Amino acid sequence: LDVSMDTWNFISACLVPLWLHRFYVYSAVAFGISVWMVIQFTTSRTKRKISEQGEKSTGNPTAAAGIGNKLVNGYATLQAKEVSVAGVKIFYGSQTGTAKRFAKGLAEAVISLNLPVEVISMGDYDPDDRLLEETTSKNVCVFLVATYTDGQPTESAAWFCKWLEEAANDFRFGKSFLKGLRYAVFGLGNSVYVDHYNTVGRNTDRWLWMLGASRIMTRAEGDCNVAQSKHGSIEADFEAWKAKFLNRLQGLCRGEKQPCSGKCRKGKCKSSGKQNKESSDHEHGTSEYENTEAEELFETSSEEEAAAEEAGGTNSVVDVEDLGNIMSHMKKGKREHELKDGDFGTSLTQENSGKESEKREMITPALREALTKQGYKLIGSHSGVKLCRWTKSMLRGRGGCYKHTFYGIESHRCMEATPSLACANKCVFCWRHHTNPVGTEWRWKMDQPERILQEALENHQSMIKQFKGVSGVKADRFEEAMAAKHCALSLVGEPIMYPEINCFVKLLHQHSISSFLVTNAQFPDEIRNLEPVTQLYVSVDASTKESLKRIDRPLFKDFWQRFLDSLKALSEKQQRTVYRLTLVKAWNVDELKAYADLIALGKPDFIEVKGVTYCGESSASNLTMANVPWHEEVVHFVRELTNLIPDYEIACEHEHSNCILIAHKKV
Repeated sequence: LDVSMDTWNFISACLVPLWLHRFYVYSAVAFGISVWMVIQFTTSRTKRKISEQGEKSTGNPTAAAGIGNKLVNGYATLQAKEVSVAGVKIFYGSQTGTAKRFAKGLAEAVISLNLPVEVISMGDYDPDDRLLEETTSKNVCVFLVATYTDGQPTESAAWFCKWLEEAANDFRFGKSFLKGLRYAVFGLGNSVYVDHYNTVGRNTDRWLWMLGASRIMTRAEGDCNVAQSKHGSIEADFEAWKAKFLNRLQGLCRGEKQPCSGKCRKGKCKSSGKQNKESSDHEHGTSEYENTEAEELFETSSEEEAAAEEAGGTNSVVDVEDLGNIMSHMKKGKREHELKDGDFGTSLTQENSGKESEKREMITPALREALTKQGYKLIGSHSGVKLCRWTKSMLRGRGGCYKHTFYGIESHRCMEATPSLACANKCVFCWRHHTNPVGTEWRWKMDQPERILQEALENHQSMIKQFKGVSGVKADRFEEAMAAKHCALSLVGEPIMYPEINCFVKLLHQHSISSFLVTNAQFPDEIRNLEPVTQLYVSVDASTKESLKRIDRPLFKDFWQRFLDSLKALSEKQQRTVYRLTLVKAWNVDELKAYADLIALGKPDFIEVKGVTYCGESSASNLTMANVPWHEEVVHFVRELTNLIPDYEIACEHEHSNCILIAHKKV
C-alpha cells in the first residue's frame, strides 16, 4: 500500500505542474508546428528554383522534370522528382488511313519533346484488359477517331467504342472507373453528313468523361468538307489542334497544374497562378462531371460543363423545369467562350465570326497533289480532264471502248472530263478511291465555262501530243485525235452540280463536240433544268433503298426520294436517255423485279448493264475480285431482266468491258 501511494504522489507531482503551466506547453507545440511549416515551404521553393534553373540550362522542360532537391542538415542533395508525364499513347481508328497518318505525324512531334510515345490501332487494343492501367501510368492518351457510315465507328475502332459505351452506361463500373486517365480527343468527320458529323469523336469524349477520365484540353473536330472546315481542310484543322496539344503537353511536363478548382471561366483565373491561357484548358476531376444528364442533353466543352455545374450544382438533382435554364446557361457560356477566346471549341466547323467574304476553292493543295499523281490535268479550282486507256488503245490501231461498239464513238477522239470534281455519293466501287471532294450543293468558287472548255481542250491535246512518235501509234489516228469530237462528262464527280452546266454543254455543241453526261440520280431539279445533251445517263446502282444506301453511301438524308424523282425527271426528258446498271456480285444482283419496276418508272431508251470494275485494294472499300461478276453471269442477269421488261431487248455486248446494251424496241 505504501508503494502504491508513493507512485501516485510521484505522478501527481509531475502532472500538476504541467497542468498549471499548460499555456507554455501549448505555445511550445504551436511554435514547433510553425517551424516545421516554414521548413517545408522553404524546401518546396528551393526545389522549384532548381527545377527552373535546370530547364533554363537544358532548354528542355522534360529534362529537368526528373530532378529535385532536398535539404539535409542544411545541404542540398539531388533526388528523383515525381514525373508529371511518363509518355504519350496515341490511339487511332481509321478507315481510309487519314487518322493513322495523323497519328504518325503527332508521334513524330511528341518524340521531338523527348517523350516516349506509342501509336496504337484501336483494333489491336483490348480496353477491357488494358485501359484501366492508364489511370496510374501517368501517360497522356490521345484518341484520333473517324466517323464512318451512318455515324458508326470505323471497323478497327468498333469494338473499342462498343466497350467504352457499355462501360459508361454500366453502373457497376462507376463514375470514377477511369479516374486518373488523362486524355485528348480529335475527331475526323465530314460536315456534309449533317446528322452524323463527328459522332464517334463526340461519343468517345463523352464516354471517357462519364467514366471519370480527365480532359487535358477541349475536344476538337476536323472537317473533310473544305467549304466548312475552319482552316480550309482536315489536314489544316489537325495541324492547328496539334500545335495546341503540344503546347499543353509541354505545360504538363513542367508540372503545371490548374491554379484553382477547375471552374475558371474562359481561361481566366482569379488566383495568383501565372499559367498562360493554354494551360487553362484544365484537367477536371471526376466530381466536376457527375451531372451526366446535362452532358447528354447538350454537347459542351470543359469550360461549359463547369459553368453548368455552377448553375445546377455538382451533385444536385435537376428538376425538369430547370433544364431549360441549365441549357441556356451552357449555350451562353459556349458563345462567350468562342467569341472572347477564339478557342478551338468543340467543333471546328462552326461559322467563323468574320464570315468569309469569298468562297473557297474546291481543290485544296493536298487534293491537287493527290489527283495530279493519279494523272489528272486539273483545270481552275474544280474541273479536270484525263486521258482514257481506250483512247491510247485506239491510237495504236487497237479496239475502242464499249461506246464505240454501242454508239459509234471513236475512242481516240473522245475527251473524258468533268466540270465538277465533287460528288454527292461515296460509292463502294468508286474508281477514284474517294480522293475527290464531296458535297450536296455548290459552295465553292466557280470558274467560267469558257475557261474550263478551253483549258480542257488544251490539256487533252497536250496529253495526245505525248504519243507523237511512239511505237505503234497510227499517224492518221494521231492527227484525228488532235481534234476532239466527243466529250464524256463522266470522269469523276457530279457534273450536273456545276451551276453553269447548261452553258458548258452549249459550248461543247458549238465546237461540234457531242456530249454524254452521267449523273448519280440525286439532283432531280437539275435534271429537269438541264438543256438537251447528246445522251443523258443516270446511274442506277441498286434497286432498293437498303442496297442503294449500302452501295452508293449517299450524303442526302432523303436519298431514296431524290433517286426516284430523278428517274421520273428522266422520263420527262425529250432526248435520248440511258440507265447505267453496275452489277456488284453479292450486293445487288438478286433484285431483278425491283430493277424492272425502276425501268418502268424512268422509261430509258437504253440500259447499259456492266459488271463492276475492280480498282485494286482500298481502305475506302472492302470490295474484292470476288465481287466482280463473270461476263457469263452478266449475260444471265440481262436475259432474266429482259424477260421482265417486254418492251426491251438485248442489242449489243462488249465482252472486254463486261458490258451489255439493252435497247427499247422503239429505237
